[in-house]
Amino acid sequence: MRDVVPLAPQPEEYYAAIDLGSNSFHMVVIKVVAGSVHIVGKVKQKIRLAAGLDENMNLDEASMQRGWECLEAFSEWLADIPKQNQRVVATATLRLARNAEEFIARGRYILGCDINVISGEEEARQIYLGVAYTSQTLGHTLVIDIGGASTEIVVGEGFDPKQLTSLNMGCVTYLERYFSDGLLSQSNFDAAIAAAKENIQPVAEMFLPYDWQQCMGASGTPQAIVEILVSQGINDSIRLSYLHELMQQCISIGRHKDLNIEGLDESRKQPFPSGLAILIALFECLNIDEMQISGGALREGLIYGMLETREQHNVRVQTINSITQRFDIDACQAERVEELAKALFKQVPKSFWLVGFDACGVLDAAARLHEIGTHIEYKNSHLHGAYILNYLDMPGFTRLQRDVIRDLVHNYRQSIDVKLLNGYQPRIRNSLTLLTRLLRVAVILCIRRSGQRVPVPKLSLEGDGTLQLQFEAGWLARHPLIRIELANEAWLQHRAGWIMQVS
Repeated sequence: MRDVVPLAPQPEEYYAAIDLGSNSFHMVVIKVVAGSVHIVGKVKQKIRLAAGLDENMNLDEASMQRGWECLEAFSEWLADIPKQNQRVVATATLRLARNAEEFIARGRYILGCDINVISGEEEARQIYLGVAYTSQTLGHTLVIDIGGASTEIVVGEGFDPKQLTSLNMGCVTYLERYFSDGLLSQSNFDAAIAAAKENIQPVAEMFLPYDWQQCMGASGTPQAIVEILVSQGINDSIRLSYLHELMQQCISIGRHKDLNIEGLDESRKQPFPSGLAILIALFECLNIDEMQISGGALREGLIYGMLETREQHNVRVQTINSITQRFDIDACQAERVEELAKALFKQVPKSFWLVGFDACGVLDAAARLHEIGTHIEYKNSHLHGAYILNYLDMPGFTRLQRDVIRDLVHNYRQSIDVKLLNGYQPRIRNSLTLLTRLLRVAVILCIRRSGQRVPVPKLSLEGDGTLQLQFEAGWLARHPLIRIELANEAWLQHRAGWIMQVS
């Protein structure tokens, strides 16, 4: 019997993007399958290239050596990827360094491909596109990326960056400049914030006239802050009050080497105080109310730019379709639940929903994915589903949206875990509570899993939160299964502290 050799993936299915940043070097490798993008590799190494700049703006030998050693590792990945599917860019530090060509020349030799030193404006543009490709944008969107030696600010709409700038300030250069004594003092923070504001204020007028609907953070500092908030039980956007609280926590600790904040990863500790100071200045100068975390940045912009598919697909739709196929979700049933949930949603007055939260979008996603846990087994499918979604990559959705989708799936059936809802701030909790109730009703109404028409009940909401569902006369009497399930649901919602009336 002849051995069966599986077909090897075609090399042209793989793409790689490398970002030689001032703080870290990043590489992402993706595979394109049936038009869908799947990340198959991510590598990040802290190089702190910007820390190697001396007073004459020359890179020292040690920092260059760290960079070259990292590129040696990256080169193994690139060896199996077609040259036309590779893109390598360098940013702020290699724009500034007088001896940058020495580093780049050897870097080209190591990688076997070109390294492009891009301008600050091009970096800002690619960052914005990376956010637009991977995160659903609503109207005008403000995007901020705090790098090691530069900070990019962009406002755009859809895939069109309308205003952008790159400022020479970053978490590594500010660490060396304002926290070099190792102290986390009020005076050090004040000096860093004042310097950042001096950089931001001349360009603030370029961005303030835009009435942006959301602000997205595309760098390590906002990501670190969200990780801290989540670990401390705060499911919310980044707000200026949280930034000031974190600054006071740093100051109370006193010394950088002792920095130990719950949720702050070891790898993020070194540049955290300086990045925090820059972010406070950005919030105050640009009047930012809240910030979400984006799904991508520079590397994703480079990848999708090579694919040239941004006009042909919706990232969220692609994500949901890919997950549906991967976990063998019954797409017809999911679509039935989604349509019914959406019909109920449309009857809720807009005043009940939090502005900018995209409640409809997360409800659609949860409805399409609510049965993902049946891939494991049925009895605890809602728990399995929540576990899967907690660790699943979901391009097109912010971290907060992913958390909401996960908890909607956790509560789509059986007893309601109110503790999950209580982990959110009241403004989000109210929306999530109502979404949970709508999804549960939609699932019940589609319980027969058939194409038979299910009438959408008339929905009304009282000021005390009472949810009323009114069906066509006689319909419930003709459908005892759904009538019994709705009666049980009314009891489960009562146990959760909610009132649901069905007639």
